[in-house]
Amino acid sequence: MGLRGAGGRPGAWTPRSIRARVTIVAMGLVGSLLLAVVLVAAVAFNHLIKEHLAGTAAQAAREVAVRATTARLPDPIPAVNGVLLIQVVADPTGRVLAASAPLAGKAPMTTLRPGEKDTRVDGRICQNGDLLTECAVVVGYDVITEPYGDVMVYAAVPEPWILDDFLLELTMGAVTALLLGLVALEIWRAVGRTLRPVARIEAEMAEITASDLSRRMPVPDTGDEVARLARTLNGTLDRLERSAEQQRQFVSDASHELRTPITGLRTRIEVALADPADTDLVGTLKDALRDAERLHNIVADLLALARLDSGADGDREVVDLGALAAAEVERREPRVPVATRLRPGVLVEGNRLQLARALVNLLANADRHAAASVEVSVRADGDEAVLEVRDDGPGIPPEERERVFERFTRLDAARDRDAGGTGLGLPIARDIVTAHGGRLFVGDRAGGALGGARLIARLPLRAPSDGDAAGTAPEGGDGGGGAGTAGGRGGVRTSGGRGRRRGSR
Repeated sequence: MGLRGAGGRPGAWTPRSIRARVTIVAMGLVGSLLLAVVLVAAVAFNHLIKEHLAGTAAQAAREVAVRATTARLPDPIPAVNGVLLIQVVADPTGRVLAASAPLAGKAPMTTLRPGEKDTRVDGRICQNGDLLTECAVVVGYDVITEPYGDVMVYAAVPEPWILDDFLLELTMGAVTALLLGLVALEIWRAVGRTLRPVARIEAEMAEITASDLSRRMPVPDTGDEVARLARTLNGTLDRLERSAEQQRQFVSDASHELRTPITGLRTRIEVALADPADTDLVGTLKDALRDAERLHNIVADLLALARLDSGADGDREVVDLGALAAAEVERREPRVPVATRLRPGVLVEGNRLQLARALVNLLANADRHAAASVEVSVRADGDEAVLEVRDDGPGIPPEERERVFERFTRLDAARDRDAGGTGLGLPIARDIVTAHGGRLFVGDRAGGALGGARLIARLPLRAPSDGDAAGTAPEGGDGGGGAGTAGGRGGVRTSGGRGRRRGSR
């Protein structure tokens, strides 16, 4: 079974399919290697066979030559070591003096003669007719004998049929083609087995829709790249399913949160229009303004979340976290007094507006739930900058410490105390801190007089450099800096409340 080619069905042989391409490439490589091996083997085999035949013929010719030097040879000459083709030819007349039985009464098998300095000659003869019916390897010795004088002793060994008319090369070529076909078939099957899980993954992926992300890819037990691909796809589908579920829940919660102020605003307007004479117009407008302000806050928080979810970090710079906290505390109109313990020179790298938004959300949350006071502290702890916001309110139960960072989540205490929160303040703050490489969490209950909630943000600390001093002063002059340093380095300053209530938990 193969992968789908261009517009083809699974398993179809198309040049664009992975299975076909791998098979073609493998066949080319294996075929080239086999061709080289076959050529070398054919040449070597041919050479070895002829060397063996020449050695056999030479041994027989030598034995006959040795016998002929001292005595006449029997007629016909008997076979020597299985060699049946032997002739003794007078030199230079070319008359056959003695021969083996197959060559009795026949002309010399060859006229080959050695060189002036040689006594041996090697050759190959191919003649038709009565003398030879096939090719043979022939070896001759030039010797001087007492009975015959100067003669040539020839011995010939017929070549096997495998050496005739390139039959050896053709045979080995046919075997090579067969081997190549078997290799191609095995490669085709092996690639098919390897890609079969991919085809199943493709089929499963084709069935997945946006409304149903519960399907998962089958993971083969091979432990190879395909198995890792299946696990990676399943992990991606897990994240997509969680994201889709969060999006559906977010849309549902946002619709619910927006419906309440819109309904209140519409009801007040309809009542005022139904009975204008008995309606407190100023009071109705104030209530409508509060509903509009709540709508504005929800929309602003939704836009902030959208920007954070899109990964838009904005421009980053070196920010003095203590000076930023001092400036935001000075700018607020808190419901309860805010004490600060701000170490100067605690530098982080990030987007000033986003960090300020996270700090404002933490301050607003603490201000809403505090009974009488809030405390903000900034310090360095190892390689981290620590921002801590405490209040003396009812606190957050341990089992709810993660749930408060879920979007549109408000604890029962928050709902009873104030319905004005959007339930997005702490989730936005955590997303901002996380985007800056830090973490935001709920610590254990604050000790002493501040026994309420304790929200801690830890951000990567940036080592100060010569150019940081001018760039870390907060906007609005050094009034914020005074808030962080009043009473000496790391001192405490309290900012009084003015009765406004903001934020949500």
